[in-house]
Amino acid sequence: MIHHHPADDLLLGLAAGDLTGGVSVLTASHVETCAFCRERLRTLEAAGGLLLEELMPATLSADALARTMAAIDASPPPARAAAETRLPPAPDGMQWPRALGECTATGWRWIGPGMRWSRVTVPSDPAAKVFLLRIGAGRKLAMHTHAGMELTQVLYGRFHDGRDLFAEGDFDETDSSVHHQPEVLASGECICLAYVGGEMVFKGMLARTLGALMGM
Repeated sequence: MIHHHPADDLLLGLAAGDLTGGVSVLTASHVETCAFCRERLRTLEAAGGLLLEELMPATLSADALARTMAAIDASPPPARAAAETRLPPAPDGMQWPRALGECTATGWRWIGPGMRWSRVTVPSDPAAKVFLLRIGAGRKLAMHTHAGMELTQVLYGRFHDGRDLFAEGDFDETDSSVHHQPEVLASGECICLAYVGGEMVFKGMLARTLGALMGM
């Protein structure tokens, strides 16, 4: 049962194609697993289609079709299938979101006992701070807040951050108003996909140093 969903503005941006690459990947990853948000997205897309139909028609230039076909011919080859992307190993029984199909990532990197991370590169937004976090059972991240938007999609396992429980499929959006310390439940490890829009502001010198090394 999924209890935490993206806000309507994120789904509207996804429907309109207005989200930046990193935010789009996080939001699309949630929609893949959430029937409730897929229905919300279809409604928004339908509403957008109705608005387009009400627009006044515009006259195209005589060479519009030729220029469009030339642009298609000049476009890069189709992206590799998700199975061919360079993503780190996942636990047995878990699959990476299809939204990561065009992305690449580093291998798992150590950031502390029982904690690893992987930097994800989004081709359409290579500067985006997108990460995979793999945290062991009973482990917790350092206390932190955010200088901008932080989005988290739970891919595997569960964690609690003092506000609520977030389980597989849940989506979380935080900002500078939130100070939290996510802690993985003792029942098993947790893997999350995260986007950081600004900087994560950690409490403690060691945590700040590790955050800077990770580009968070």
